[in-house]
Amino acid sequence: MIRVVRLGMPRTRGEGLRLGTVRRPPRGVRKADYARRDFFDLWLPELAPSQPLVRYALSQPWTDQRWKQYSRRYLREMKDADRLLGLLAALSRTADFSVGCYCEREDRCHRSLLKKLLRDRGARIA
Repeated sequence: MIRVVRLGMPRTRGEGLRLGTVRRPPRGVRKADYARRDFFDLWLPELAPSQPLVRYALSQPWTDQRWKQYSRRYLREMKDADRLLGLLAALSRTADFSVGCYCEREDRCHRSLLKKLLRDRGARIA
């Protein structure tokens, strides 16, 4: 089963392996401390938005229109990750793990879109 989490927050019971679906690792944190400090066990930037899309996201406050544009662009980018998404969906039927990002609000973060992409592929989502 997949849990969608905010990286850097304390882990929950049964969360399993934590995958960081972010473009950049956490600043000022040694690589050896990523897992210990509840960021991630494995870094999976292939499921993160591209750097230009991250810049777009951070350039102005969110509006519904900007979120729609961002969502379209992220979903277009994820067409290249179809096999990886399928793999994670299949693994979710036999293993517990989590995917996450740093964003405070899940509803304005790619992880909400990632959750839908995984669910559409038959993933078990907590």
